[in-house]
Amino acid sequence: MTTDRKIIHVDMDQFFAAVEQRDRPELRGIPVAVGFDGPRGVVSTASYEARRFGVHSAQPIVTAKRLCPQLTIVMPRFQAYKEVSQQIHAIFHEYTDLVEPLSLDEAFLDVTENKKGMRLGVEIAREIKARIMQETQLTASAGVSYCKFLAKIASDYRKPDGLCVVHPSRAREFIAQLDISRFWGVGAKTAEKMHQMGIFTGADLQRASPVRLTEVFGKMGHVFWNFGQGIDDRPVVTEWERKSVSCEQTFLQDIWEERQVADALEKTMAELERRIARSGFEGRTLTLKVKYADFQQITRSITGTLVLTTAEQIKPLSEELLKEVDYSRQHPIRLLGLGVSGHQNSEELSPYGYWEELELDFAPWPEK
Repeated sequence: MTTDRKIIHVDMDQFFAAVEQRDRPELRGIPVAVGFDGPRGVVSTASYEARRFGVHSAQPIVTAKRLCPQLTIVMPRFQAYKEVSQQIHAIFHEYTDLVEPLSLDEAFLDVTENKKGMRLGVEIAREIKARIMQETQLTASAGVSYCKFLAKIASDYRKPDGLCVVHPSRAREFIAQLDISRFWGVGAKTAEKMHQMGIFTGADLQRASPVRLTEVFGKMGHVFWNFGQGIDDRPVVTEWERKSVSCEQTFLQDIWEERQVADALEKTMAELERRIARSGFEGRTLTLKVKYADFQQITRSITGTLVLTTAEQIKPLSEELLKEVDYSRQHPIRLLGLGVSGHQNSEELSPYGYWEELELDFAPWPEK
């Protein structure tokens, strides 16, 4: 295990909402949610004022408004967020070129060898936070440690505007007191399985059998065991090899009629063709994703002989996949997505292992 690295994870605080509050003074100090204000709208980011009422990301707008009747809903301005993100990443590159962006508002930096010749990672993190505030009037939280796992957890530890350092000598002690749900890769279902195994904290994980973890979680079991021991040798990756191109559409109203589904599939194919053209990606496997009104989700994949680059090529495969999907008035469709990947049955539909959502996902699709 390498412990002489200096890894920083920088995470902007309530990023989309913070940009809106910065640019619109009347929004400062009040509960704000960024998202489409409609029956199928979803909260993209909530301000800290809104979070006090239980409003959070990925929550339906209708639920957020019920929790916080005085909530102000703001439509996303993705171009503005991208421009601010570019400013922030320019600051990162003044210190190191080993920058791994995870999204518009967070990134890993390897500052073991850095352009400023600074010895302490915490000093670099403190300086980066100050620069971000000076140039964007926004706050960021940062975590510093010898590995990505601990740096990311540390950045969340004292939000907002936080700075937390996990030294190698304190790593196991720090990990031991963490709730298991805070571990990277542990979602609700995995946490439930962990609880069934008697694992509720990092200390429980440290005592767990690596063999048993692997039996239950497969390869991830060994990863979880390593995390419990403070082992994470993953490098900061500056460029991801694109493994897929995908898009999806959430409908304002559930659909079940054959004509509606065919029309939605056609629009999704057209958007997918545009994304493939922009990225230059080449793949032969098409994956159809369907989420029903009850939030049950299925995927179906098929691999053809041709590289899929046009809607015309995608159409027969998508129609074939759709035949495997059951839907009706009693079992309507809430979301439809398509993705092209390089390998059959690939579950990794983006560099980070999740589906990329359309920036228009919160709004109705434009008419033809």
